[in-house]
Amino acid sequence: MSLTESQPQPAPAAATREPIYFARPSAQYQALHVEIDGAIRKVLEGHAYIMGPEVERFEAGFAIYTGAAHGVGVANGTDALHLALRALDVGEGHQVIVPAHTAVPTIAAIEMSGATPIFVDITADRYTLDPALVERAITRRTRAIMPVHLYGHPADLGPLLDIARRRDIRLVEDCAQAHGARWQGKRVGSIGEIGCFSLYPTKNLGAIGDAGIVTTNDAGLAERLRELRQYGWRGRQISETPGFNSRLDELQAAILNVKLAHLDDANGRRRAIARRYLAAFADLPIALPRAQPGCEAVYHLFVVRTKLRDRLKAHLQEQGVIAGIHYPVPCHHHPAYRARFGALRLPVTEAIVDEILSLPIYPELTDDQIERVIDAVQSFHRA
Repeated sequence: MSLTESQPQPAPAAATREPIYFARPSAQYQALHVEIDGAIRKVLEGHAYIMGPEVERFEAGFAIYTGAAHGVGVANGTDALHLALRALDVGEGHQVIVPAHTAVPTIAAIEMSGATPIFVDITADRYTLDPALVERAITRRTRAIMPVHLYGHPADLGPLLDIARRRDIRLVEDCAQAHGARWQGKRVGSIGEIGCFSLYPTKNLGAIGDAGIVTTNDAGLAERLRELRQYGWRGRQISETPGFNSRLDELQAAILNVKLAHLDDANGRRRAIARRYLAAFADLPIALPRAQPGCEAVYHLFVVRTKLRDRLKAHLQEQGVIAGIHYPVPCHHHPAYRARFGALRLPVTEAIVDEILSLPIYPELTDDQIERVIDAVQSFHRA
C-alpha cells in the first residue's frame, strides 16, 4: 500500500508550463465529473448515508470484478489488512511475514492486530517477497504471509502459495497497488485466503477520500469481517464479539461504483503509457520494470532504477516533471521500528531504496505530457 507523497513545487524555470506529477487523482474526477456528481447527488437526496445500497452494490460489483465470492467494504486499506488478520485469528504472540519495502500502513496493520511483523527481503525483479527467504523465516509462531503486489505487479505467488499450504499458514494479499492485476489469469485478491485493497485517491481504483475493501472466497470469513467492521454486531445492534468501527462510507461507495466501470479502460491506458516509456528508455542506462511470465501488471507506478537517481530527479523537476520515490526508507529503518528491527539486514531492499524513482503515470496523462516526460529523461542522459 502507498500514501501520496507531498508534491514539491517545480523549479522556477519550469513555471511557464504546468508541472506533470507522478500521480494526479483530481484528473480522474475531472474526466468523470458528470457521472460522479450525479452519483453523489443521488446519495445526498436519498435516505441511507451509512451502509446503504451503494455500499452493497460496490461490494458485489468489486467481488465479481476480482473473481472473489465476497467483498466487504471497510473504512480504509489499513483497516482492510488489520481486520483480515483479526478474521483469521492472527493476533498476540503470532508473527506475520512481510516485506520492509512497502508503505508503512502494511506494518501498522500487523501491529494493530497484536501480531509481530517479520521482515523478509525482496527480489530485484519484482520488488516483492523472495519466496526462498520466506521459507527460512517461518517459525512455530508464524501465522500468515503477507505479500505486497507492489507497483501494480503481482508478487511471486506460486511458491508462496505452496509454502502456505505445506506449512498451514494463511496467505493475505496486500493488493493496495494492484487493482485489476492478474496472476496466472486470476485477478489478485481472489488467490489467497483474503485480499486487501486500499481505495485511497491515488490508487488505480481510488475514492475521493479514504476507503477500502476486503475480498475472500470463504463465506465464513466474509461474515466474520462484516461483524468486525461494525462493533461485532450480528443482529440488531447486539455485539456478539468485540469489534471496531470501520464502515465504508455510502458517498465513497457511490463514487467507486462510477470508477469501477472505467477501471479496465484506465488500466489499459496505464499499460499503453508504460509501453511508450519502455520503448523510449530501452537504450538508456536505467533499469526498467518488466512484467514477469504469467503476470499482467497494471502499473500503479512506473519505477525505474539508477545510481544517479537524485541527479535525475532534480533534472526532471527543472523540466517540470515531478517524480516520486516509493519508498525512500524501508520500514525496518523508520524511527518507529528501528530500535526493534534496525539491526536486521535486507541487502536487496537496502540497495534499491537509493536508486528507485517513480515517473508520472496515470490514465489522464496526455500524449504531449508523456512526450515531455520522455524528453526530460532522455535529455538527462544526453547531457
